[in-house]
Amino acid sequence: MIKLAPSILSADFAKLGEDVVRIDKAGCDWIHIDVMDGMFVPNISFGMPVIKAIRGLTNKFFDVHLMIEEPIRYLQQFKEAGADMVTVHVEACEDVEKTIDEIHKLGIKAGLACNPETPVDDIVPYINKVDMILIMTVHPGFGGQSYIDECTEKVEIVNAIVNEYRLDTLIQVDGGVNTENVCIPLDAGANVIVAGSAVYKGDVEKNIEVFKNKFISFE
Repeated sequence: MIKLAPSILSADFAKLGEDVVRIDKAGCDWIHIDVMDGMFVPNISFGMPVIKAIRGLTNKFFDVHLMIEEPIRYLQQFKEAGADMVTVHVEACEDVEKTIDEIHKLGIKAGLACNPETPVDDIVPYINKVDMILIMTVHPGFGGQSYIDECTEKVEIVNAIVNEYRLDTLIQVDGGVNTENVCIPLDAGANVIVAGSAVYKGDVEKNIEVFKNKFISFE
């Protein structure tokens, strides 16, 4: 089953709680939470207190994407705040395997992300060790960017490995995905779609419905 994970980075921060409840009721599968530290990426966003505050509003799966330097320092705190999965960047970890192991020791799922300019070979050794691979299809740190077509090949490569070894590893794409181009990553093998402005701009309920209808032919 293909999952839709709206990014609350595109929500109205003045009514974040309402926007979380809205996507929950509209039928999203996961909630994607972008955490940025101003160091790994040039922007700053949510931290543990915000995640903890919205955790009580929904039972949806919290997909926490850490765009921070040395994320191993904060794994326990994000788990306690309510994360169901923590995704870290291969570029941000001094010891990738140790970081993955520490996430799993906390009893939550682990994801590994790579930026558009990062060779897919950098994440291949970890595909069988994580629950999800995240292929960034924009440069991380800001919403509203256009999908980078060259990243689609990475999805295809990861999908081929997952299929060859019959792994359960999910493949997520994040960045510039909308209802017009979502079939591109889906056709390449992605099965978790992050969408921000494409969900929150206009009619949220209708946007989620359109995404879900697009998913049907790939399931």
